Amino acid sequence: MRIVLTVAALLIAATTAMAQTPPKVIGTPQQSQIVPSMIVINAQSAKISNQKLVLDGVSPNAIVFADRPIRAAGHALTTHLLEEWSASSPDSFAKDPPNATVSAMNKAKGTVADAVVVLKAPKLEGDRLTFDIALLEGDLGRADGPATLFIDIIDLPVARRTAHRSAWYAGAK
Repeated sequence: MRIVLTVAALLIAATTAMAQTPPKVIGTPQQSQIVPSMIVINAQSAKISNQKLVLDGVSPNAIVFADRPIRAAGHALTTHLLEEWSASSPDSFAKDPPNATVSAMNKAKGTVADAVVVLKAPKLEGDRLTFDIALLEGDLGRADGPATLFIDIIDLPVARRTAHRSAWYAGAK
């Protein structure tokens, strides 16, 4: 009984100490704001065929980052980012699709192939992400290695539906 009371007293003391400890702050706290951000999605491979971009082995989370002057970064679930193409919103990517660069490695040659595309109508099935695309330039050729999709939303609506469900790290000025 004495051990139980001692453990209970320690738990109460620890809980009280934690409640009095202020949260850790990294960077300079600022008023929350939504800023134009870039999106990076990684995959095990990518190919372009019949006006479609197919990413296999796509990561379940994407990197989201804002450039100067904010310099913030974080993560968002890929499924949440794809909601930005929902036709139900007046500022949807379905109505004003973003440009992107897809970059894929050629394992044998140790080279990289790039293509610039307009991303439309994403479809996620398991870990395969497919976009209808308009190819602007470039070609992935025989690239067969890891791939990264860099989505540029500059001059497009900010990813508001995703912003409130992302994990962000404060930026530095």
